[in-house]
Amino acid sequence: MKSMTGFGRGQVSSENFEISVEIKTVNNRFLDLNLRLSQELNTIEADVKRLIQSRLVRGRVDVNFQYERTNEIVYELNRPLIAGYVSAMKKLQTEFLLSGEPDLNVIARLPNALQPKKEDLSEEFTLAVKTALNNALDELEKMREVEGDSLKTELFFRLSEIENHLPRIESESSKVAEEYQIRLTKKLKDFLAKSESQIELDQGRLTQEVAYLADRSDISEEIMRLKSHIEHFRNISEGEKDTGKQLDFLTQELNREANTIASKTNNLTVKESALAIKSEIEKIREQVQNVE
Repeated sequence: MKSMTGFGRGQVSSENFEISVEIKTVNNRFLDLNLRLSQELNTIEADVKRLIQSRLVRGRVDVNFQYERTNEIVYELNRPLIAGYVSAMKKLQTEFLLSGEPDLNVIARLPNALQPKKEDLSEEFTLAVKTALNNALDELEKMREVEGDSLKTELFFRLSEIENHLPRIESESSKVAEEYQIRLTKKLKDFLAKSESQIELDQGRLTQEVAYLADRSDISEEIMRLKSHIEHFRNISEGEKDTGKQLDFLTQELNREANTIASKTNNLTVKESALAIKSEIEKIREQVQNVE
């Protein structure tokens, strides 16, 4: 199990450049990539995305690339910009009868007058970017695994808390038929007493009604499914693929069974235990949102 929350950093240095990659991830239902690349690195954006997608499944991923070139940088003249500036200066000189010549220092300080020469990314540089990215992903994965172990410990604790409530529910569920018979008999006797009727209770029919209501209120299947879901939850938590999505689905199933148990009986002990289970499931749901 891995968490979707983590941070990783990777660096590569050579005689000609230094590259640094930082990756930060938080929870998200899908894989959401946010790359911060300079224009020069746009040519390898697709390769970068493929590399990340091969290692991460879910989460919002913010990737920041930084690099410095340590070799000599060749600049190019922005000829159209400079020519336009010089032409405008000459028109200004002629129109207003001004003296003087355009100053080299002024022209050099014009925005974008001098631009680094665009060169295709070398194979060495491209490989270094991927190496730095892989190093960052390695560090990220280690952190996500540590966070995942903490999540698993918390989830297993919550599952154990749910299991602690099940014996009380099972014990009380066996009393449902008897409780229905007592409650129904009392209601009928009270009704007959108020109506001053001489009608006697048909014990056979009463038994049938109690059996019917008890069957509708039987929660043995829900308890069995709840136990099965808990076991399945633990097994999935030990896996490494699509864990978060599967656990999210199982959490919904756990909640469904707890709701059914609470709604099927009026037994106060069962209802209290079911509500306590629902509280634990809600805590599980919050934690599962962080599982990859």
